[in-house]
Amino acid sequence: MKDLIEFIAKSLVDHPEAVVVRTIDDGQTTILELTVAQEDLGKIIGKQGRTARSLRTIVAAASAKARKRTILEIVHIETPCF
Repeated sequence: MKDLIEFIAKSLVDHPEAVVVRTIDDGQTTILELTVAQEDLGKIIGKQGRTARSLRTIVAAASAKARKRTILEIVHIETPCF
């Protein structure tokens, strides 16, 4: 599932090298932490959150098959100010 979310996210953003998916496993619940560049945050969230909602739907469908609860969190990298 991690690879799927990483592939989809890299296809959507302008800076695919900044996309990182980290897995945090806590027994019955798995947290997928999707990190993108600040400039790409809007592309991952989408208009009115539609893209983020779609990504979470994909994660929910795949995790239901595995009978495990999975949560997708979207975070961004802070760009340093010069």
